[in-house]
Amino acid sequence: MQKLRLGVNIDHVATVRNARGGAFPDPLRAAQLAEAAGADGITAHLREDRRHISDADIDGLMEVLTVPLNFEMAATEEMQAIALRHKPHAVCIVPEKREERTTEGGLEVAREENRLAHFIAPLRDAGCRVSIFIAADRAQIEAAHRIGAQVIELHTGAYCDAHAEGRIDDRDAEMAAIREMADYAASLGLEVHAGHGLSYDTVAPVAALPQVAELNIGHFLIGEAIFVGLEAAVTEMRARMDAARAG
Repeated sequence: MQKLRLGVNIDHVATVRNARGGAFPDPLRAAQLAEAAGADGITAHLREDRRHISDADIDGLMEVLTVPLNFEMAATEEMQAIALRHKPHAVCIVPEKREERTTEGGLEVAREENRLAHFIAPLRDAGCRVSIFIAADRAQIEAAHRIGAQVIELHTGAYCDAHAEGRIDDRDAEMAAIREMADYAASLGLEVHAGHGLSYDTVAPVAALPQVAELNIGHFLIGEAIFVGLEAAVTEMRARMDAARAG
């Protein structure tokens, strides 16, 4: 079975920095520490309102990283131009609303299929691996496949929320949907990633899915790092992922 990759999202290091408007803590330092602790890639979401990651952060990450950068972005002309200038290893197209605290759900691909097909074509032509962040839904997976995405990232937020709230039946139903749709996406030739809300308590069932090639985890790891340090948090998550994958 293939090794499960861990992408560490550093957005909320930038959130803490921006609370004071200064230079600390430095997201680039966090990215390098995560890399040293076993992260296989770094994820950063440059939002339209620049609420956490900045353009300068993306510039710096492209300069210092020796692991791939997964550049999360909305499907806008501005973000497309930035991605085409930097040509990161991967771009992940996510939904974005200015009023939300975080990305609250998967992208509606089926409804915007034609626009998104034209939007991602230049990114693919530039050599970026294009990922689409979607719910575990057959119609969305099929649409992502039709528009030419190479990767889908399944939204695990509803599963994690149900677990945290003790809604066990809902949690198990969400996990069953993730399992079924990961298998279906892989059968179409899509590479399958997963992420959003994953923690030590919820990561194992997702990590155990053989079709899943990569998990992207951020907020929990940055929060845990306050107590134990980022290296220890990433190391522990890596160990739990590997144990689950090993069965």
